[in-house]
Amino acid sequence: MTTNSDSSVVDLSNDASFAEGFPHNSFNWLRDNAPVFWHEPTTVTPDGEGFWVISRYSDVTAIQRDPIRFSSDKAGDRTGGGTGIKDERSAGVALNMTDDPLHRRLRSLVNKGFTPKAVQELEAGLTKLIGELLDSVADQDSFDFVKKVAREVPLQTICNVLGVPLDKRDQLIEWVDLGLASTSSSILDKEYMIKIRNEAKTIIADKRLNPAKDILSTIVQAEFEEDGTKLNDHELLSFFTLLFPAGAETTRSALGGTIKAFIDFPEQFQLLKDDPSLMRSAVEEIIRWTTPSIYKRRTATEDIILQGETIKLGDKVTFWEMSANRDERFFDKPFEFDITRWPNKHAGLGAGVHFCLGASLARLEISATLNELIKRFDGFELVGDPVWMPNNRLLGLRQMNIRTLSQS
Repeated sequence: MTTNSDSSVVDLSNDASFAEGFPHNSFNWLRDNAPVFWHEPTTVTPDGEGFWVISRYSDVTAIQRDPIRFSSDKAGDRTGGGTGIKDERSAGVALNMTDDPLHRRLRSLVNKGFTPKAVQELEAGLTKLIGELLDSVADQDSFDFVKKVAREVPLQTICNVLGVPLDKRDQLIEWVDLGLASTSSSILDKEYMIKIRNEAKTIIADKRLNPAKDILSTIVQAEFEEDGTKLNDHELLSFFTLLFPAGAETTRSALGGTIKAFIDFPEQFQLLKDDPSLMRSAVEEIIRWTTPSIYKRRTATEDIILQGETIKLGDKVTFWEMSANRDERFFDKPFEFDITRWPNKHAGLGAGVHFCLGASLARLEISATLNELIKRFDGFELVGDPVWMPNNRLLGLRQMNIRTLSQS
């Protein structure tokens, strides 16, 4: 068994290892030498115990599609579990931390809000928002794209989905930012998660009494066909505190990463400008390239042999989608950003029963932003060095000053 002590792999449980972006060198080594790797605990590892690291595409996608042997809830004698390295007590309640049959019930209820029609109805407002954001920076020599555009597009969109009042939006996203940047064993620091939950209680109570036309109101009122039950307050709170940070943060990272990719590969932006019919493949390549949620965790429900290694019942198993999306065993030239890549069966949105709930919304946000960018600009250039969010789960750019190259 290859472990930390006999490899050059950085501490993957330490957010500081991601302060300058994803540690691709470590994962290149893992895919080649130890695709099923035992990560010994370090001084900062949550719960003080080791975990498995799965890095190759074939193994990552196999685990994504195997909820029977790899639980999103708990297994063995654990009292906590979930999808982060740290055991969470909320496992077994939140949508992404449940297994069937509970997961099927929760997913069925929230899907009633996330219909294709409901998502598509957001497009006109989204296009208008993006246009206004780009107009606001049109006369500036340079600006922080993450703050001015990438942050605002998903923030305002997810707030519209959840019916968050305008005067609460900036505060909520600030709590997400502070919670992600904080040194914490959880993905989002508990102090800020509590603040978000407290605000969510007020919003949910209002939706019960005064349902509106937003997606959250639909979900609050939805009934499960099998028994007529609705989501209770605890389940709704868990849903809100899952969806708000995920919806606000992951697309922000994807949009920031999009501009960085177009700066590094300027010919790809010109290609899209010249042929907008490439939009569909461009969106999928952006998701592959940026992979904003870079790993998930499962818990083994039985002893499992994988790539010659024995994973024991109750072991924590992390699988790294960003690594899978750079696996040369599956992708041709994976370290090249190529908007013509098709088919593009990336691992960036999950697979199986836990396929990303907001996938259609994320794709809409990315494509709507790209449509406005290719209409207005010829390209982009960096002004100074970008700054990364030091987080080993929701990794993305926190600041990136750019200059736009305008059409002549």
